Amino acid sequence: MADASDKKTENTATKIRWDDSNMRSTYANVCNVASTREEVTLLFGTNQTWHTGQKELTVDLSDRIILNPYAAKRLSLLLNNVITEYESRFGEIGLDADKK
Repeated sequence: MADASDKKTENTATKIRWDDSNMRSTYANVCNVASTREEVTLLFGTNQTWHTGQKELTVDLSDRIILNPYAAKRLSLLLNNVITEYESRFGEIGLDADKK
């Protein structure tokens, strides 16, 4: 039979403390993804091409985030939930790729 201290331990949720003391913010309007069996790599950057119809685009890469597949899947689920909530409040986000 479990005593009261065991029950208290079982019902205590893990508290997460977000330490943002070393965080930096970077804007990106371009993202690319590559993967291997062991990792998923996200590349973030900014499209520096301001004129439409150009044959070449310049993207200044600023950040690379490397995740294991488990963290990548959790990120995928979180992003899907955020986009679903966003679209329910503000309407569907149309992408050029959707038109093809």
